[in-house]
Amino acid sequence: METTSSAKSPSKARDSWTPKRLFEEIPCLLKILKSNHSDDEVRQELLNRIQAIQLEHEFPEFFYSDLEEITVRDCARSLRAILKPRNEQRTGFTLLRTLRDIADEKLRPDLSPAFIADITHLFRGLLRNTNLYEHTIPKSSAEGREAAILRSEQLDDTWNDASAFMSRYKHGLMPDVIEKRERNRSRILKALSATLEDWNSWHWQFRHIARTAEQLEAMTSLSAEERDRIQFASAHKIPFGVTPFYASLMDTDTESTADRTVRAQVIPPPHYLKEMAAHHSNRERAFDFMLERDTSPIDLITRRYPAIVILKPYNACPQICVYCQRNWEIDEPMAPKAMADPHILSRAIDWIREHKAICEVLVTGGDTLAMSDSRVLDVVERLADIDHIERIRIGTRVPVTVPMRITPELVENLSRFRIPGQREICVVTHIEHPYEINPDMAKAVDLLRRAGISVYNQQVYTFYVSRRFETALLRRLLRRCQIDPYYTFSTKGKEETSDYHVPLARILQEQKEEARLLPGLSRTDEAVYNVPGLGKNYIRAWQHHDLIGIFPDGRRYYEFHPWEKKVLSQKSYLGTDIPILDYLERLRDIGEDPAQYESIWYYY
Repeated sequence: METTSSAKSPSKARDSWTPKRLFEEIPCLLKILKSNHSDDEVRQELLNRIQAIQLEHEFPEFFYSDLEEITVRDCARSLRAILKPRNEQRTGFTLLRTLRDIADEKLRPDLSPAFIADITHLFRGLLRNTNLYEHTIPKSSAEGREAAILRSEQLDDTWNDASAFMSRYKHGLMPDVIEKRERNRSRILKALSATLEDWNSWHWQFRHIARTAEQLEAMTSLSAEERDRIQFASAHKIPFGVTPFYASLMDTDTESTADRTVRAQVIPPPHYLKEMAAHHSNRERAFDFMLERDTSPIDLITRRYPAIVILKPYNACPQICVYCQRNWEIDEPMAPKAMADPHILSRAIDWIREHKAICEVLVTGGDTLAMSDSRVLDVVERLADIDHIERIRIGTRVPVTVPMRITPELVENLSRFRIPGQREICVVTHIEHPYEINPDMAKAVDLLRRAGISVYNQQVYTFYVSRRFETALLRRLLRRCQIDPYYTFSTKGKEETSDYHVPLARILQEQKEEARLLPGLSRTDEAVYNVPGLGKNYIRAWQHHDLIGIFPDGRRYYEFHPWEKKVLSQKSYLGTDIPILDYLERLRDIGEDPAQYESIWYYY
């Protein structure tokens, strides 16, 4: 195969991605597709060409860089997988027949520009026509100290580029942001006729959660659209709540973009509201994406792995995250009946005691630390009394939503259950963005760490944290606050939270091109896709997932392999992604240059 035009930037207008453009760039593809041979023969011809290109049988006289060969390898692998009849049958979509249709100029209104863009990039990568490496630094003949100095200068340039991206984002440890939030706190206290002593009381914070637009507007500014959305949530009993402390992290200027992620965390978008309202009576069936109903052997327990279980004693939070995985279970912040029935909780803990394979328990819900001290300590003590439990995790978001909940008394009592060499107590929290980081949170975490309680972070990789080096900055700040990055979660396929979704390719790109520049202790998180009913799929490695199709609307179709595929017989999970072109256009809408993300097309 050969090409006649150079690769173009993904920032080109959507309308430019047409079948004509595909065949202009890959003219020999048109010749193969328009032959009089059968589909099976054409398929074999394409596969033969792909193999020949990968093995350089057609171009033995040329030398290509190692980086280009890696791209060729990845694109060849993906194309072969998509062309497999078995995968066409599983996805219900035939790429070969589609390509032959458009080669014959048959009307295919179902094919979107996003589809053409992704297919074109696949062939560009196969044909070494990405232009990704045209600015690669040429090899030098230098050796020894001279070579080391050149390498050091290159690394300086690389880090300076990364720092330039990170400097674009405000974070909560900047002096001007700290000062702004102190003013916000004073304004909120005045509006609520409260004192600084009140503010520092987690009981007061819990009692003054904003549950309506009017209550939140007393604490911060809302746009007319935000006000309407919150009022819709209230009218349709869609969970909503914001603590006074978290409201102080919002800018009063509604035109500000610095707090974009903070607001998106709690103020529901229109599509989410529509879906939640439409399925109010059957939320479990509509939104239980992880199939907890199929992985709960007893009430309050979820088990997806041999040695760890989830225990859910409390089914509410001080604050509601819009894209919560358990949005089908949560009714309202600090719901009156959120605490599990004592008898049901006892049966769940007894069940853990009976299953000696379990050595670790994640206590979550809801938010574990939304419970009173006595209830938190009661649950932890009963678990610590089980001799085969080696680690107790406490799942909570209070370090960022109500950091004053982490009191010296609570920490001292929790630390009593630590026995070095025998049992660990740790906290797993959820901090999304640099703008959520704040000094109060850092002090709360310091209390925990001084008591020997480790703190880990799980980030959900949403659209609102996906700009270049946005999450890299978060990792650096987390480590400054003594928090270990643990997991970076794909937003999965929950339909109601589609506004938050990011292509899998962007997560892979971020891990390889941004996280990888950080020191090792700052990039300890693993990128995962949570497979319904099965658990985490580690997406960084090829052996855990395969691209097996691209749909007409541009969505990639993946096969995710179960974690236990080498241990137990288990089916794979098939799931779709969001179109890369749609994602890039959305980035453009918020002021990003899609050309800076150009390599995203070549992550599979």
